[in-house]
Amino acid sequence: MNEKILEVQSLQKYYGKRNAVTKALDGISFHVAQGEFIGIMGSSGSGKTTLLNCIAAASRPTGGKILMKGQEIGALRGKKLADYRGTSIGYLFQNFELIDNLTARENIMLPAAIHNMMGKGGEQRIQELTDYLEIKDILDKYPSEMSGGQKQRVAAARALIMNPEIVLADEPTGALDSKNAKALMNKLCGLNEMQKSTILMVTHDPNTASYCSRILFIQDGVIFHELRRQVPDEARDDFYERIIAVLAQLGGGSANVL
Repeated sequence: MNEKILEVQSLQKYYGKRNAVTKALDGISFHVAQGEFIGIMGSSGSGKTTLLNCIAAASRPTGGKILMKGQEIGALRGKKLADYRGTSIGYLFQNFELIDNLTARENIMLPAAIHNMMGKGGEQRIQELTDYLEIKDILDKYPSEMSGGQKQRVAAARALIMNPEIVLADEPTGALDSKNAKALMNKLCGLNEMQKSTILMVTHDPNTASYCSRILFIQDGVIFHELRRQVPDEARDDFYERIIAVLAQLGGGSANVL
């Protein structure tokens, strides 16, 4: 059994007061092992992105705990909190979030520059990532000169440049066409399999989710179902069909659940 890297214990996130309380997260508990690729699915407003934001320490929970390798992140302050956000977590956004006046190389290296780690194997790391992600030829281009698929692969390199403990991906294929979405997922899957990168991904798309090894389905702020890829390695097409079957059982079809 791989090391337990992330633990979420009875996590709550409430908004509002008294009779107008919205329970975005209402007691979620799960753990992530080193090298897992986990998908999070649920309807709009089910708490998926709120969960990622709490894990990234961008939002403070109302109750419960989040532990990264046994360290409660809610207790982190100052430099330790900044280091956690900058080096333990890599974040991959739906809309890329690249800085327009920086080149691809500068965007990728931005986390290393912020944390004064440019000289610690940074150049070798960027060569490895850009070779693998097939973006080496656009390192001197600006975001306005890139396709959507290239932008997201640059964003993926930025999320991975610091060798984070875990990558949080929020709808990473949401702004891509099917060809680029498939290419990105193949790359993320390869990183997970070859480098044992740990990935926690929010997605509404069953096809994207089928690349994962485990899926947590969230509804009304709680986990109401969990689906694991069967062993020995279950074909992705078969896992996709099981995802669709779960969605159909839980909500009458993916249109209702997602």
